Amino acid sequence: MQLTFLGTGSAMPTGRRFQSGYLLSDGDDRLLVDCGSGVLHALQRTDAGYEGIDAVLLTHHHLDHVSDLDVLMKARWLAGATDLEIAGPPGTEELVTDLLDVHEYMQDRLDLTLRDVQGSFSIAGFDVDSRETRHSMQCLAYRIGPEGGAQSVVLSGDSEAFEGLIEFADGTGVLVHDCSFPDDVDVSNHPTPSQLGTVLAAADADLGRVYLSHLYPHTEGRHEEMLDSIGKRYDGDIRVAEDGLAVTVEAPADAEGERVGD
Repeated sequence: MQLTFLGTGSAMPTGRRFQSGYLLSDGDDRLLVDCGSGVLHALQRTDAGYEGIDAVLLTHHHLDHVSDLDVLMKARWLAGATDLEIAGPPGTEELVTDLLDVHEYMQDRLDLTLRDVQGSFSIAGFDVDSRETRHSMQCLAYRIGPEGGAQSVVLSGDSEAFEGLIEFADGTGVLVHDCSFPDDVDVSNHPTPSQLGTVLAAADADLGRVYLSHLYPHTEGRHEEMLDSIGKRYDGDIRVAEDGLAVTVEAPADAEGERVGD
């Protein structure tokens, strides 16, 4: 399975990171997780393109995770695609219906399958388990891939760091975790590096590589400082995610990454 980071930014643009979006590919199965601003452009740089995805799975409904959703639907319609599945936490079906009420000319342009999901489910050929995070609105973290296997990926969505979320990723090859701000920012609903490092060390979990994502402009130029802060508390493999990075999810020691287009 391959994970491609389409957008590793946040609600405040940095000029170099798109908002949240991740592409999971396994053979002919392609799943887009979150669809923030700029993700449609990033998706088109991949082999899948916006026509090639099978479904969209939303972690939650904040704008920086859904703002390209209606743009994606229109692009697929114009390209001749006929259908799309969109799933997410409770309220997702209502969200998409409301978007289509605003943009009435898009009504019935695509054969949409809309799903509110929780717990364990399958989508676009992927087995998924979910759990709620700690955020300012209902948000789901997802474990995608073989149950208990190192070839699985956990995407935290937006969340404070807490042991239950880290233990949800036990045995996984890749954990992508929100780390929105450096340590000198007083923040709730997102973790700082010291908070994340402390929880990573305390949790009873065997993790592969951890990627930091959902990065606000406050983090620019401070990535090494953030990694050092985590490293003082947790001795695992921590990286800062970048837009365009593609990672093959295998046994933790074998996972390698390269930028799309390199």
